[in-house]
Amino acid sequence: MVDRRGDDKTGISELLTAVERGEADVLDELVAAVYPELKRLAHFQLAKERQGHTLNTTAIVHEAFVRLASGNNNWTDRGHFLRAASAVMRHLLVDHARKRSADKRGSGKAPLTLEDERYSSDDDSMAVLALDSAIKEIAEIDPRLEQIIECRYFAGLSVEDTAEALGMAVRTVERDWQRAKAYLLKAMETDER
Repeated sequence: MVDRRGDDKTGISELLTAVERGEADVLDELVAAVYPELKRLAHFQLAKERQGHTLNTTAIVHEAFVRLASGNNNWTDRGHFLRAASAVMRHLLVDHARKRSADKRGSGKAPLTLEDERYSSDDDSMAVLALDSAIKEIAEIDPRLEQIIECRYFAGLSVEDTAEALGMAVRTVERDWQRAKAYLLKAMETDER
């Protein structure tokens, strides 16, 4: 087995290309190379969640990897892979928030009262769902802004890595990130009313 890893950025791209060509012997190398990337993305995401979140880094990484591996996995390079991973992690967190929200609405259980000690005011499921709704509104205005939000917010990519992942100039990402944040603020304020 040839070690194609090189540095992280070019190594993952080379491994993805080798898998795309059908080189079956590189799949284990690819898993070893992308696992730390996925773990970093998941850790970044969970750092923003409330204390005691029921998902953990390992669970997110494994579920993301399963979804990534079972989907359209013809990633062209590391940037394409990171975009896909960002989107998958966003959807994982939104799905989890929807489930928690459904559980709170009953889901076959006795209703909770405000005095019930099981009631938790620090649950951020509604905030995640509101954020997802705001991002969908932004995507209707400018789909590129949605991609930038996924890369910057959900994956924690730097401006430079986001530019690489999206094939854009760093300055364009900086400008669009400012626009995306302004749209998010406006959409979230509107949603709170």
